[in-house]
Amino acid sequence: MLENIVSALDILFQPARLLALFAGMLAGMVFGMLPGLGGVAAVSILLPFIYLMDGYAGLAMLLGAISVIYTSDTITSVLLGAPGSPASAPTAIEGHALAKQGKASLALGVGFLASMVGGLFGALILSVAIPIAGPLVLALGTPELFMFALVGLCFAASMVGKDLAVGLAAACFGILLGVVGAAPAAANYRFIFGQSYLMDGLSLPIVALGLFAVAELISMVAAGGGIAGKPTPLGKWSDSFREFWRHRWLICRSSLIGIFGGFVPAVGASASTWIAYGHAMSSTKDKRNFGKGEIRGVASAEGANNATIISDLVPTMLFSVPGGPAAAIFLGALFSFGFYPGPRMVSESPDLMYMIVWSVALASVLGAAICFAVTPYIARLTRVNFALIAAPLLLIMVAGAYQGTRTFGDILALLALGILGWLMKNAGVPRAPVLVGFVLATPMEQYFWLTTQIHGFAWLTRPGVLIIASLIVIPLVLNVVRRLRQRRSAGRDESLPQTAADSGETASHDSSVILIMVLLMVAAFGYALVEMLGFRPNARLMPSLGIVPGLLLSLYLLVRQLISMQRQGRCVNLASRQELPVLGGILLYGIVMWLVGFNLATPLLLAWLLVGCARMRWGSALLYGLAVYAVAQGMFAMMRLTPPRGMLLSLPMPW
Repeated sequence: MLENIVSALDILFQPARLLALFAGMLAGMVFGMLPGLGGVAAVSILLPFIYLMDGYAGLAMLLGAISVIYTSDTITSVLLGAPGSPASAPTAIEGHALAKQGKASLALGVGFLASMVGGLFGALILSVAIPIAGPLVLALGTPELFMFALVGLCFAASMVGKDLAVGLAAACFGILLGVVGAAPAAANYRFIFGQSYLMDGLSLPIVALGLFAVAELISMVAAGGGIAGKPTPLGKWSDSFREFWRHRWLICRSSLIGIFGGFVPAVGASASTWIAYGHAMSSTKDKRNFGKGEIRGVASAEGANNATIISDLVPTMLFSVPGGPAAAIFLGALFSFGFYPGPRMVSESPDLMYMIVWSVALASVLGAAICFAVTPYIARLTRVNFALIAAPLLLIMVAGAYQGTRTFGDILALLALGILGWLMKNAGVPRAPVLVGFVLATPMEQYFWLTTQIHGFAWLTRPGVLIIASLIVIPLVLNVVRRLRQRRSAGRDESLPQTAADSGETASHDSSVILIMVLLMVAAFGYALVEMLGFRPNARLMPSLGIVPGLLLSLYLLVRQLISMQRQGRCVNLASRQELPVLGGILLYGIVMWLVGFNLATPLLLAWLLVGCARMRWGSALLYGLAVYAVAQGMFAMMRLTPPRGMLLSLPMPW
């Protein structure tokens, strides 16, 4: 083992790989500081570029981003009161209250150091889990690996929100997206609509960018104005180190809670952070300051959320069960580079696993140090209009998507999935299960086909399969029992509790968008079912696992939504209406790009975003737009790509 640890350190400390790690850290810090984007957007943006490197460098870049997300989003949580992700909500509550009291440096310093400790704890657990869990993983067969993937898919349904039916339907939709293209076990192309572009299936970077990054960009541009109303003074850093040492054991305990949350995908960063926050409250005698600016709340939350996102990688690498959407993207990257989590990785690539440990540990320490250095400057930029950031961000997305097949189909898929992601967000349908279902569809199909070929249906009675299946059945039974008890305790007045339970978390969403989204899912699953009947038997195996339950769940959600609209009337959410012009503008950009090419359409996009949305003066907009345009062209040149050409007209560049 020691030999592998030293070898992994030598692998990482190659100049190109260290540079990739630092680049990932910088990207992760930037996206962590942008509320609403976070880790998924960061790794989604980086994903197209990692394929320009070797496998170790590409994975190091992703790990650099993953390791610092929750460290850097402490900045916006404290200074703006806007959590970069749901897992940072306790930090926003306590940290922003401290910032209003002139103690921003105290909250930020303790948050950075606690995040660093959480990341180091996660790295330590990764290194310990490899030799301990390795023999267990090697004893698993394809039936057990398939069940682990199925457990991860079911857990994904509860990652976001409390409505299990919506989460399961979203996961099934992800499987449907994942089976597009050639069937691995039969001579069939599935759901390609006669388009050669879809023969190889959808690209993971495009799916991730469309569902998350494009949808969030639309919302933030539509919100308008600066990220914050006014800059917040920081103060001195010295007190933060004293408070960190004072609460060091609380941070360690919170990190252990976060590690448990990473091991169990159903818990996740959001839940484990609140559990750690609750532990901090219960272990404190004087609870009066909680909610009003309590440093123990910041310390516990930041220690837990960073430990969770790192320990998410343990089930990802050992069992192919991603603990969150960022881990799901990392899992897809492993497959792309030819590294297969589970028995093959433990036996064939121990150096890679320890390189991941070193990357996480190094990024956690350096990320905290960089956050200390850049926070004073970032605090001065909190009034920057987000449209200024959206301009280069959208061009990065286009370049990242286009490098997939270098056809306009990449751009079309990005925009189509962006619309889907926007609809899901405004309908309250979680997008993380879709991404997890998409990533797991391919390995699940391979495991399922091998399992049925080797074991027939006898695999269902294997002890390991039954034990793993209990991870799905037991929580489901407990959830049903809990709901029955809640209904009994409600007595005769069942209408109000039932409405709340039925609606889940969609009460604040626009009912018309919810209805459109549910109808879209019903239509997609219904068409897929009819199309699937014409496939060969082996090509129907995996699609049926997503299509049949997905259709039944979508029909249930449709009936439930119609009943809810009849009872409650029309529920209007103005936010979704205000975002329509921005959505239309981005779609128009895609149409213009298709007609006249990237080089002519992009100046129009920049003029709209900078002058129309950010309200810049024409002179300033021209200078900034030229800089952004030059960077975009440089990005295409770096990737050795020719920007998308138009059908009617195209402006070639001299280079």
